[in-house]
Amino acid sequence: MPKFPDDIYTEPSDLDGRTLSNLGPLRRMAGIWQGEKGVDVKPKAQGPKTQVYVEHYELQPIDPQTNGPQVLYGLRYHTFIHKPGLTKMYHDQVGYWLWEPATGTVMHTLAIPRGQIAMASGHVDADADSFELVAARGSLVNGIVSNPFIEHAFTTLEWRIAVAFNADGTWSYNQDTVMQIQGLAEPFHHTDRNTLTKIGEPTLNPLAMQA
Repeated sequence: MPKFPDDIYTEPSDLDGRTLSNLGPLRRMAGIWQGEKGVDVKPKAQGPKTQVYVEHYELQPIDPQTNGPQVLYGLRYHTFIHKPGLTKMYHDQVGYWLWEPATGTVMHTLAIPRGQIAMASGHVDADADSFELVAARGSLVNGIVSNPFIEHAFTTLEWRIAVAFNADGTWSYNQDTVMQIQGLAEPFHHTDRNTLTKIGEPTLNPLAMQA
């Protein structure tokens, strides 16, 4: 178990409001991104189906967040995915990427409009070129919560996301969502991967704008 301070209420008096300067490994993700070569392998009644997709991913800095002495810097994100040549939503997701400098922890939260939320985390070096975060069903700190139908038919056991920063300024992710699907003996690995290219710079968070 991590060691926490006895004083759980007092917030830092010297909080740095410049989020972009305090994002650790997440700094390279700030901005607006486009990915044209996404690949999704998903379950169907006939077996696994591979679908290519196009992704628009926006990550904007928020003001630093405090839980008493705990300080988190983060990016609020929205990713919108569609099939090539179509505008209809294929996947929509919102949440936060968070960095805790004191412990070297990255947290990633997600909410999707199919009635599912999750949080994954992992210890990451501030200058890391790659990292992986994990969430598991039943965990109270890195957990997955689903609506009753998903929990019944597509029980999500684990979710992993691996991020890599590339030399050309792009970044890539590989996701593996492990599901126990009703009627299948073995867990199914629902995977997604894409490489994102920056098309716009981030804006300053409100507190930094006032500095």
